[in-house]
Amino acid sequence: MNNYSKMISDLKSINIELTDHQIEQFDKYYNLLVKWNEVMNLTAITEFNDVCQLHFVDSLMAVPYFDFNKKELSLIDVGTGAGFPGIPLKIAFPHLKVTLLDSLNKRLNFLNEVINELGLNEDGGSIETVHGRAEDYSNSKNGVLREKFDIGTARAVANMSTLSEYILPYVKVGGHFVAYKSNKINEEIELSKKAIKTLGGTISSVNNTFLPGSDIERSIVIINKSKTTPKLYPRKAGLPSKQPL
Repeated sequence: MNNYSKMISDLKSINIELTDHQIEQFDKYYNLLVKWNEVMNLTAITEFNDVCQLHFVDSLMAVPYFDFNKKELSLIDVGTGAGFPGIPLKIAFPHLKVTLLDSLNKRLNFLNEVINELGLNEDGGSIETVHGRAEDYSNSKNGVLREKFDIGTARAVANMSTLSEYILPYVKVGGHFVAYKSNKINEEIELSKKAIKTLGGTISSVNNTFLPGSDIERSIVIINKSKTTPKLYPRKAGLPSKQPL
């Protein structure tokens, strides 16, 4: 097994303590990520310490700002890619009911193997994968997952207006959108306030921080779902990114 001492220390600094079983799960995850990445493009980051810091720890940076310990929490990770942040959150909080949504079937094949190899459906809660674009399962006509989740997450480069249109339709009233952003985004937040309000959200907090033991900036934005999203949203595929609200 790889040496996870630095990752363990970094996570302790944000009040996360892993069991030996959880560390073993992260190790299996890392090995599967590197193996599959040889035949398909999952991540440009493959060096062990970098994966630990920039994927595993980064995926858990929302923990100081949001309580994932509540029972029966359902979470959808939209555009999950190689499983970040959904799978690290599921490892750290086994009781979560997680749905991983991605548009590329090959990535879901990888994620399903990770789920099986790590036994992520054996530790309580549940985890499943869903194939589709962000707009597919939350529209007002046939969106079977519309307003079904306590938490929506995204760790993406899209602007907050676009991300909010992707995520907030999945979140039930009283739930939360937890956005992972790579740097300080005060100006971006200002530009997105109208869109967030239109979609039924209110900004709860913008938390600018650093990855533990580094000068790498991160921002965790918590948006509360205060009203039902109007039926008009999300708009048809492609529009949220091309024409942000």
